[in-house]
Amino acid sequence: MGALALMAGSVVPSQAQDIKFFRIGTGSISGVYFPVGGLIASAISHPPGASLCGEGGSCGVPGMVAVAQASRGSLSNIRDIRAGRLESALVQSDIAYLAVNGKAPFAGKKAVPGLRAVASLYPEAVHVVVRRDSPIKTIGDLRGRRISLDLKGSGTRSIARLVLKRYGVGPKAVAHLNSQIGPAVDRLRSGKIDAFFFVGGYPAPVISQLARDVPIRLLPIDGRQAAAIRKTEPFLGSVSLPASVYGRSAATQTLAVGALLVVAETVREDVVYGVTRALWHPSTRQILDQAPRAARRMRLENALAGLAIPLHKGAARYYRERKLLDGGAPKPQADGDGAAGGAPSKIPGPPAKGAPDGAGGKP
Repeated sequence: MGALALMAGSVVPSQAQDIKFFRIGTGSISGVYFPVGGLIASAISHPPGASLCGEGGSCGVPGMVAVAQASRGSLSNIRDIRAGRLESALVQSDIAYLAVNGKAPFAGKKAVPGLRAVASLYPEAVHVVVRRDSPIKTIGDLRGRRISLDLKGSGTRSIARLVLKRYGVGPKAVAHLNSQIGPAVDRLRSGKIDAFFFVGGYPAPVISQLARDVPIRLLPIDGRQAAAIRKTEPFLGSVSLPASVYGRSAATQTLAVGALLVVAETVREDVVYGVTRALWHPSTRQILDQAPRAARRMRLENALAGLAIPLHKGAARYYRERKLLDGGAPKPQADGDGAAGGAPSKIPGPPAKGAPDGAGGKP
């Protein structure tokens, strides 16, 4: 069993000022996790001396100062939670599932069985981006091309390798120029790579900017290959990205995975309850509505949709109070994010081991 390094206090204390620091791991500063993490940090923070909730001040956790930290992505975030370098993080649900259940790359002593969910936030689409004038039409056409799968430690890289394998494109069949999304966009713009993978909320601002500079296409992940991937990897769903996203001429069918806010099981119940309550406080909606469109899809009614790991006790307590948990299990929810601008996505989740307080699996 992988032991979590977080101590009973569960946040980094500053006793002199009675401040609780709460670190949230995100992703690349050019991606979607970083700005979303910053907005969540703003919503759950309420430092000493701040105006009261309802009087123009934050409705966050009293005494908490939350900060969003850039990172390599989901795998790196979970490892940092395990090591006590983060209190919380945004991660892909598939990566969270692998960590809790001790599957590669978290097999054996690397497992993180104490990882717990706070909420499912929004669906993330698997983007495979090429220039519109590229001869590359399918994933199989990537063989022999220069592509970026993102950095080691990212959730994007994990899914990209899975997709390529299913399409018969082995790791030695492509030239890797791996980087995070920002540099990858720059390389595609300048013609230094032929394609890049990105898993994230849509539309991703950095890809939207690329589409304004250089016409692009998204490669579909559909048909029998997508069905085969979803059969063996039940945490993956599907989504149709509408033509209006990135100014393309047609909708694109692709895979999708849920974005989760997670914490360590050892974080105090009252702290996680406060974080969950602040995350879904009505005043937080005003913050999220100013965010990238991915964050605007965050809705309380979808907070338990497709969780792949158990809920933290503090989060489960909040959802029971809001009547979203019934008898320890999530009440049935409608599939999809319910957001305008695209067909609803279906983000299933496999049953999680030992879910003591709430969601594990498809609600």
